[in-house]
Amino acid sequence: MNQPINVFSEIGKLKTVLVHRPGNEVENLVPDLLERLLFDDVPFLKVAIEEHDKFTNHMKDNGVEVLYIEELAAEALDQNPNLRDHFIDQFIKEGNVKSGHVAKFREFLAKMNNLNMVKQMIGGTKKLELNIVDGDKYPFVADPLPNVLFQRDPFASVGHGVTLHRMWSVTRRRETLFPDFVFKNHSRFKEKVPYLYEREWEHNIEGGDILVLNKENLIIGVSQRTQMEAIEQMSKRLFVQRDGYSKIIVLDLPKTRSYMHLDTVFTNIDYDKFIVHPLIFDDINEFKIYEITPTGKKQIKEGLVEYLSSVLGKPVTFIKCGGDDPIAAGREQWNDGTNVITLEPGKVIAYERNWVTIDLLKKAGVHVITTPSSELSRGRGGPRCMTMPLIREDI
Repeated sequence: MNQPINVFSEIGKLKTVLVHRPGNEVENLVPDLLERLLFDDVPFLKVAIEEHDKFTNHMKDNGVEVLYIEELAAEALDQNPNLRDHFIDQFIKEGNVKSGHVAKFREFLAKMNNLNMVKQMIGGTKKLELNIVDGDKYPFVADPLPNVLFQRDPFASVGHGVTLHRMWSVTRRRETLFPDFVFKNHSRFKEKVPYLYEREWEHNIEGGDILVLNKENLIIGVSQRTQMEAIEQMSKRLFVQRDGYSKIIVLDLPKTRSYMHLDTVFTNIDYDKFIVHPLIFDDINEFKIYEITPTGKKQIKEGLVEYLSSVLGKPVTFIKCGGDDPIAAGREQWNDGTNVITLEPGKVIAYERNWVTIDLLKKAGVHVITTPSSELSRGRGGPRCMTMPLIREDI
């Protein structure tokens, strides 16, 4: 396959995936800064790495090529040494590094090899590392980026192209520097990856809200972190590309933390199966469906099950996260019970702690590979959140 991006479904056999192995950004989390850095707890790095390695080994054991964003970014810098200074300057500018610290910080980064430099950028830099003492008690010259763990959000693979995102929170916007640099400059991707959305555009959109249903239809959630205006702007490029997309199905979700992204409540795992949080039935009056096509936008009055069945041409099954037990549903959704990564139709990797949902999946004929998550789950992101497919086989 000569296309570096080929994703026309959520379920086609996974061939190549992008991840980030946890690093010092986890060690640089402290309780006082969790809200600022959009993380819910402080994972134990040693165990988080062990869990992440087990997770990626499951994918490798199933024939998946696993790429790491930090390594790709470093390789792109190795291949383009003339771009290194600009990349450092852009990172410092977008990191809002105080003017008095810029020269010292720049010198600190410039002395490193490219891989260590990228890891340092993601990991964050403390004033102590630069021997900076000032009147400001804030400990960082440049904030850590702990959410780089969740490679699903900064961009999304759609057909042969990508949507490169403007993240909802300023805290996360620097994360998109790395894939943007890779797609534009790494020899594997350079001049081969069309952009369907640009990180400089005005409206927010994140990858956890983008579901590639098939070669004709996308499903995108309007959530706490993705705006309808972004979807409409993206559609203008999508429909003039030659990848065949003719419709975006928009699920307008309640704007609450429970619905932070579409994939926290709704994930496609087989030709006719979706795993869902029961909340989408409880809040059905707040759960609106729209279609965006080249001719415009219209609201759909059918229920979600009936509508998706008509789109797919077959009855669909919704498997409830936690089943009918509201306690299990609440617990397992909090621990990313709906957020599984599909390796091929009807075969997924799930956090082992979500045992009620796993049992329901198995009863529905789904092959479930379980992976530990005592530390990984502290960031409130599951196997789907941690992965961005770059190549799936067509179905």
